[in-house]
Amino acid sequence: MIQLQSGPVEVGGVTLRNHLILAAGVLGTCGSSLARMLREGAGAVVSKSIGPEPRSGHAGPCLVVLEDGVLNAMGLPNPSSDFRGELDQLKGEPVIVSIFGGNPDEFGTVASWFVDSAAAFELNVSCPHASGYGAQIGTNPDLVEACTAAVSRFHKPVWVKLTPNVTDITTVGIAAQDGGANALVAINTVKAMRISPEIRKPVLGNRFGGLSGKAIFPIAVRCVYELYGACEIPVIGCGGVSSAADVLELMMAGASAVEIGSALRGNPGLFREITGNLYGTDGISPAEIVGCAHD
Repeated sequence: MIQLQSGPVEVGGVTLRNHLILAAGVLGTCGSSLARMLREGAGAVVSKSIGPEPRSGHAGPCLVVLEDGVLNAMGLPNPSSDFRGELDQLKGEPVIVSIFGGNPDEFGTVASWFVDSAAAFELNVSCPHASGYGAQIGTNPDLVEACTAAVSRFHKPVWVKLTPNVTDITTVGIAAQDGGANALVAINTVKAMRISPEIRKPVLGNRFGGLSGKAIFPIAVRCVYELYGACEIPVIGCGGVSSAADVLELMMAGASAVEIGSALRGNPGLFREITGNLYGTDGISPAEIVGCAHD
């Protein structure tokens, strides 16, 4: 397998320790957890999504482990502005704060709380199961552009996390780029549902949820490939990554870095495992493979 040269890498205005990033919503609920993932070998970390008001989330069951992935409908639970204190212990670290809102003003308000503590913002315009937020914003290119512009005015790097639940993801990616985004993150979870034959009801309290894990990896590859061909800013791959080979595949599709989430379930040491396979003393320059499948 191909191995890469190790060392810091600059992506979307942020200097990462390596190409691997903790995805939002997984082990990012508090400062100590984010710090642990950095110690475990993550090149950067993304917090849980923080919104304009505290939310308790959806009624359970909120998460179901499937044979090929994870189905969740958490409902964006978060402490809102109270999360600021969690980042006190992480000053100077590559911490990207995931934020959401129902309109551009709300995105701007939430971003203002973290201007002095975040290395960058990741705009969650892609959660598929929170009414009024997430994908309800991210399926409207005009709204995506406006929300991105509202956060870009703080002069901090802005990443926009896109939903795959659209006809043409490149249209939304270009809108984010036009709004001033420094990078695109593709993808968030895929809207999905399971029903229990035993109780004849949906397995999730919210009925619909977001599917993550191995089942969506091919969708992530396709979306990264399309965005790389259509947009001029870096793409960060996300969705079903669990090995160094997965990282390389997304980079060949066009990803400059890769986020990892569901695969950490039960294996918080995965970052070290992947970096041990991904990098080598005789590794090639990452620039040689990013987007090489387009040649």
